[in-house]
Amino acid sequence: YIIRCHRILIILFLSLQGSNRKGSSSMPPTTQLLKGKQSGSQVTVKKEKRQSSSRFSLSNNRELQKLPAFKDVPPVEQEKLFVQKLRQCCVLFDFVSDPLSDLKWKEVKRAALSEMVEYITHNRNVITEPIYPEVVHMFAVNMFRTLPPSSNPTGAEFDPEEDEPTLEAAWPHLQLVYEFFLRFLESPDFQPNIAKKYIDQKFVMQLLELFDSEDPRERDFLKTTLHRIYGKFLGLRAYIRKQINNIFYRFIYETEHHNGIAELLEILGSIINGFALPLKEEHKIFLLKVLLPLHKVKSLSVYHPQLAYCVVQFLEKDSTLTQPVVMALLKYWPKTHSPKEVMFLNELEEILDVIEPSEFVKVMEPLFRQLAKCVSSPHFQVAERALYYWNNEYIMSLISDNAARILPIMFPSLYRNSKTHWNKTIHGLIYNALKLFMEMNQKLFDDCTQQFRAEKNKEKLKWKEREEAWIKIENLAKSNPQVGAFSVYCSYVKSGFIASGIVLAKSLTLKVIYSNIYLVKTISVTFGSESRGTHKYQDKHQTDTSAEALDKDIFSNI
Repeated sequence: YIIRCHRILIILFLSLQGSNRKGSSSMPPTTQLLKGKQSGSQVTVKKEKRQSSSRFSLSNNRELQKLPAFKDVPPVEQEKLFVQKLRQCCVLFDFVSDPLSDLKWKEVKRAALSEMVEYITHNRNVITEPIYPEVVHMFAVNMFRTLPPSSNPTGAEFDPEEDEPTLEAAWPHLQLVYEFFLRFLESPDFQPNIAKKYIDQKFVMQLLELFDSEDPRERDFLKTTLHRIYGKFLGLRAYIRKQINNIFYRFIYETEHHNGIAELLEILGSIINGFALPLKEEHKIFLLKVLLPLHKVKSLSVYHPQLAYCVVQFLEKDSTLTQPVVMALLKYWPKTHSPKEVMFLNELEEILDVIEPSEFVKVMEPLFRQLAKCVSSPHFQVAERALYYWNNEYIMSLISDNAARILPIMFPSLYRNSKTHWNKTIHGLIYNALKLFMEMNQKLFDDCTQQFRAEKNKEKLKWKEREEAWIKIENLAKSNPQVGAFSVYCSYVKSGFIASGIVLAKSLTLKVIYSNIYLVKTISVTFGSESRGTHKYQDKHQTDTSAEALDKDIFSNI
């Protein structure tokens, strides 16, 4: 009690002291640091849009001297002036925390970069050997930097219609550096044999790291720059492909977040187009182990057009890869993501446009089983996209040649959904597909129709037999003169789900709830107070949960 009183006195003293401090004019008013809605103990902070955030090591001496223009100096001194301007452009400025600082010197650097771009574009024999290390050093100082943390750290899919990318505040200088370096690589005077001393594997690795930049303008320049390097430096080609593979592996199996996947795939599309025939085993492994697993990443929509182009390029090079590619697509086929399913259907049609008839025969049955599921999809865009295949002349020619195997697979889905699908547009497309099948082979179409109706009649007969069987059970229970209390107890146990049926006296109430898998099945039958029969059956491996199996068990015990 004494300790509690002591604590109360201390709290009162501190609160009085705090109120005196608030009343004092010498203390500044408190500032609210976090603004947002408070729910319980969690505080939601509204996230401000970043203007930029690359980590640049700012130069200490940023006062630049404006150098004379190239046209104002004799040709003999232009090389020396070129080197001076390149070194001057290695000075870095702050565009984030204080964008209005050093405006005069920022303009000097911008003007120097612009002048050098024009200089190497319109003049010949200006890229001499001393220029190479200076150009590469200037590019490295300006470009190779620590990228900011991702604005979507959880790897959420970027929506170009709603999300705004984080733009680089230093872009006025970075853009000119990229343009200058590209003109340098594309110049007729450029000599790869000299440049390879400075543009090496380390340089390429640092360049690839920049592809994770959130600024789409920078990624576009990087794409062109890397493609030029790949074309100029034969010794770096295998290394570039290997490092791109590593980026993809990390993206697929670890992070699922990278901003430059679409640009890297676009580069690979042009690289694949130049592969020599026959394809090397290395390239086939790249298709099967890297490109195809990219289909399972949740952000597929960001880079799917470029990915589909790469896959089709491989199939145009080597048609024997068709079967593993199609089977992989069916393996990764989305189950609950309808927009992603539409993307898969788009890609599959592109593949069918280039498929060889001999390869089509190998994949047509699993392929059209999946198409039958798509036609039956309640999502009308999925069903619509699948039915558009029947508007493709080449696909229709493949179907016509193999109608005897394809029509029996497709007919049940087409016929059933022509009557039951909720969307009228789908009805029209299904009628069109059925009409085309009928025109292909009238006899086969009639056979499929009769078979479908026979299956429906057989199914109806089974349901009728089941209903009659349950009526017999009820009548047997009612007709027993000794019934005091008649109960049927069926328990199908899985995760707490129980199916039970109860019959009391002469009125029968039966309720059955089926579970997916039952591990323990107990059926007990009791007539009045005397136990007439009890049956207990356990089977850990039994997974037959059909209604017929349940009926059979109950009948056998009654």
